Parts: sequence; C-alpha cells; structure tokens
Amino acid sequence: MRDSVFTCCVVPPHPPGEEDARGPRRTDTMASSSAHFPNDKRFLIFFDFDETIVDETSDDMVVQAAPGQHLPGWLKDTYQPGRYHEYMQRVLAYLAEQGVTESDIRSIMEKIPSTPGMQTLFQFLRARPPQDFEVVLLSDANSFFIESWLRRTGARQLFHRIFTNPATFNKDGRLVMRPFHSHDCLRCPDNMCKQVVVREYVSRRTQERGRPYQRVLYVGDGANDFCPALALGPRDVVFPRRDFPMHRLITETHESMPGEFKAVTVPWASGEEVVQRLRKLVAE
Repeated sequence: MRDSVFTCCVVPPHPPGEEDARGPRRTDTMASSSAHFPNDKRFLIFFDFDETIVDETSDDMVVQAAPGQHLPGWLKDTYQPGRYHEYMQRVLAYLAEQGVTESDIRSIMEKIPSTPGMQTLFQFLRARPPQDFEVVLLSDANSFFIESWLRRTGARQLFHRIFTNPATFNKDGRLVMRPFHSHDCLRCPDNMCKQVVVREYVSRRTQERGRPYQRVLYVGDGANDFCPALALGPRDVVFPRRDFPMHRLITETHESMPGEFKAVTVPWASGEEVVQRLRKLVAE
C-alpha cells in the first residue's frame, strides 16, 4: 500500500508507562533483558505464533478445556468484529467459572503440534553463528499460551523478544488477559497493530545498533500479518503460509496494485522451504 495508508498505523514512541487518552501503550511485553543486547546481528526475523509456529489457533484450542469441549451459544454470540480480545477475556472468565485450572490450560497448550517443518527451521536458526539472526515473536495470542508451548518444546531461548498480550492468573484462578497497546490503525483489532510494533522495534534497534539490518524477515499466516508486511522494503523478505489469509492478501495486492507491495514474497507450506531461502540469504 502507499505510504499514506501507513500513516494510520504509525504511533509515536512513548516513554515506558506513559499513557494518553486511550490508555497505556506497551512497547516491550515479555521482552528479554536489553541491558547488554547484542548489536551484531545481520538479520532480524519476526515470527507469528498461531498457525505459523503452531498448527492451530491457541484461542480455539483452549476451548477443549470447556465442559463438552465447546462454548455455550450465548457466549459465542457476544463476539463483535474487531473486538476479539474482549471476547477472549469473557471466554477465559467462563472457563474459570467452570473450574478450569491453570494446569488444565497449560496442558492443552503444551500439546499443540508445530506446523510442518517448523522444528527444522528452529534447528537451523539455533545452529547458525550468533551474529546471523535476531529472532522476535509477535503474536495476538497471549503470554501464558505462548510461554507454555515454548517452554514445553524447548524453544523459548531462541527468541530475543516476545511481543504479545500479557496474561496472568489472578487470585481467583482466572487467566486475565490485557490488551498489548492502543493504536490508530483502521486495519487491525483494537488491542494490537503488528505494523506499529515492527516499525517501532526496527527503528529503536537501528538506533541502538548504529546501522540497519541487512534484511528484515517476517514469517506469518494471518490477515493481521499482512499489515506489518506492508512496512517492509524491497530488500526484505516476507514468508506467508501458502493459501492462508496473509498469502491471499499479498496476491490480491500484487494483482490490483502492481509494485505497491515492496517485500520479496516467499510462500511456504513447510518450514523447510523457509530454511532453503534463509540458506541463500546468509550465503550472500
């Protein structure tokens, strides 16, 4: 899309904890310590979580903990477009009322299968020299779901940063999820615009490093992964999961506005296809 479209997604940086009329803006939820963050990485690679790293949507999977493994109609009817985050808070409250425990939810998350070839991709990233990849997870799921899966699979240490909706259990045993931030993007749900996160993170890290990355890479699947992909340039590479919404939106943009989508596009059905392209990039 044109730069004029980007302006709806740009949020000026705020000091930590600062609030405006729309509430707090978060810039680094679940981030690793940045006190001595390495600045020698050649490539920055973002990963989505649901249906990108894992082969299901974690919000759908948690419903398995409900009585009969389904939600009552009255609860499903409360969903409003663009307010899925608020709907999930009601789902989590309902599960707590039904006696679903932290252990129950963690067990479900730990059993979600990874997408085809994703473990091969993770192994490739782990095996590369430390100066190659800075790995970031960017997801509209929540911190408890993601941490549960990553720690169970041993993948947590791969990620230098994780940006997602914070979620913790309160004293009543209910998983309480908060919105990641507020923003002005008309394309994205109220609680998260991934383009805002990508733009702010790349800008901040470029300043810290004193130079840009050789390339920025993005691996995703959904419509909310299309928005951040719009911010990438012609040297960057986007990896949309083949025939998923992100891939379809990119294809439609190429057809309707040739040249407007800047990043190189490499569709994938298996993480091994991503590895093949990364091998070529690191050899440059």
